[in-house]
Amino acid sequence: MGPERPGPAVSEPLSLTVLGCDGSYPGPGGSCSGYLLRCGGTTVLLDAGPGTLARLQEHLAITDLDAVVVSHEHVDHWSDLEHLAVACHYIIQRPPVPLYCEADLVARMRVGPAAAALTWVRVDPGARVDVGAMTFTFSRTDHTVDTLAVRVDGGGRSLGYSADSGPAWGLEHLGAGLDLALCEATFLSDREGSLSHLSGRQAGTSAHAAGVKRLVLTHQLPGVDRQAVLAEAEAAFGGPAELATVGRRYLV
Repeated sequence: MGPERPGPAVSEPLSLTVLGCDGSYPGPGGSCSGYLLRCGGTTVLLDAGPGTLARLQEHLAITDLDAVVVSHEHVDHWSDLEHLAVACHYIIQRPPVPLYCEADLVARMRVGPAAAALTWVRVDPGARVDVGAMTFTFSRTDHTVDTLAVRVDGGGRSLGYSADSGPAWGLEHLGAGLDLALCEATFLSDREGSLSHLSGRQAGTSAHAAGVKRLVLTHQLPGVDRQAVLAEAEAAFGGPAELATVGRRYLV
């Protein structure tokens, strides 16, 4: 069976497909942060951690990718861009892929001439970018390097992605009316303050404060009790939440 193809542009709702959801490094059989966004015939890769390019091709051909958005420079969120560049430059020979990111990741690639397969477009906090049927807006989070959370609007629906953040930033900074929030919940509350990340409890608290309608938890460290993270998040959120699962498609 070949890659999935988007439906007609007029009928395709905003959707999120999880390509990777491990935090910091991929666990056994896993992959790091990467999410396929689709709406109205437009396809965008949001973050490109290790293992995500292989999973992307289970859903569409690389030639059908319209753009990439990367939240920050930590390699667990972008290292597969190097493989994407090699594929596009040497094998597929498609037009350059726009890469929206605050840091110039193209300049950091170790792929020689293949880096020309990606065109860096700088985005800053507060920026608004239209990519086909989707509009992206960005908010600076509380992390160890400059990191941009992302709001995606398309087809009358809104998705919020926390990227990586500590508790000094919250989902409410992405604006009201989020139909679905994809929020990092890296560990349990007993590790709060040990790293610039959110626990399940903190993710649930942030989603509750933002009035999020649906909460999906991602970026768990390998080996962390995911069900315990979920229980913490639900208690703080005040309702059911979900754990991101590789291959799962969410209609926003």
